[in-house]
Amino acid sequence: MEGRNELIRQIKKIELRTGILVEGLQSGLHHSVFKGQGIEFADIREYVPGDDIRSIDWKVTARYNHPFIKEYTEERDQTFYFIADISGSGTFGSRTTKQQKILELIASLGFAALKNNDRVGLCLFSDRVEKFIPAKRGKKHLVGILNTLIDHKPVSDRTDIGTAVKFLVTALSRKSSVIILSDFISPDFMLPLRILCRRHEVIALRISDERERELPDVGYIELEDPETGEQLLVDTSDQAFRERYRTLVEDAEKTLHHEFMKNRIHELALTTDEPYEIPVKTFFAGLAGRRRYHDGIL
Repeated sequence: MEGRNELIRQIKKIELRTGILVEGLQSGLHHSVFKGQGIEFADIREYVPGDDIRSIDWKVTARYNHPFIKEYTEERDQTFYFIADISGSGTFGSRTTKQQKILELIASLGFAALKNNDRVGLCLFSDRVEKFIPAKRGKKHLVGILNTLIDHKPVSDRTDIGTAVKFLVTALSRKSSVIILSDFISPDFMLPLRILCRRHEVIALRISDERERELPDVGYIELEDPETGEQLLVDTSDQAFRERYRTLVEDAEKTLHHEFMKNRIHELALTTDEPYEIPVKTFFAGLAGRRRYHDGIL
């Protein structure tokens, strides 16, 4: 990452920008993500015409031969966990690195959550869980999370999302919104993600770079995998090779998107060179409709 002082200055600018956008972003984060989920049981009462039949308590109804429904109250404070990929591929970026973009996104979303007095936590992972900070409230705690993101030196360059998700399945006892920030270039991880989705809201913020999607026509170049160090000499002047490469990348993205859709994981794809504020705000504001669709309400 860049120098620490420069990153701190950028975070201060992010806090100011987030203040302008926070009303809409906060609403999307808090109400849309947790609508129908951030609730707790309150009481049982007799059914009256107009009540939602999905709230009927069938056991109590059978016992008294008369319909009863469950009543719930919405939890006003919520818990967010930012799950940040700090593997070697995060150092890649044509203008801004993936690591820098992840830091900016966590800062913006963290300040939005702070405005609502919500809890935020952090998990840093490579091919292992390198740092876990339990969720708490307050600006001091959020600043500590951002300082950890800036200062932490990864132990490994490799990626294994599945290992991090398996850890979260056991570590998170409180129902939370789990926001994973990664390029999702990792061995198969969908099974543990499906398990995590049974209790928690899972959101995938997929960060990529335009240069990963299409190779330029510049003759022979040496490509290096930042996670393994493996090098490969390729001829980018070969149009057929460039087209095969582009097709492989597009197919991989389509497959990943299909898996996210099938498993009810909300996905937002971002690139390192595009402003993120409006796409992120629009994405979270639209979660309510997508959740109603997934739950079979529409």
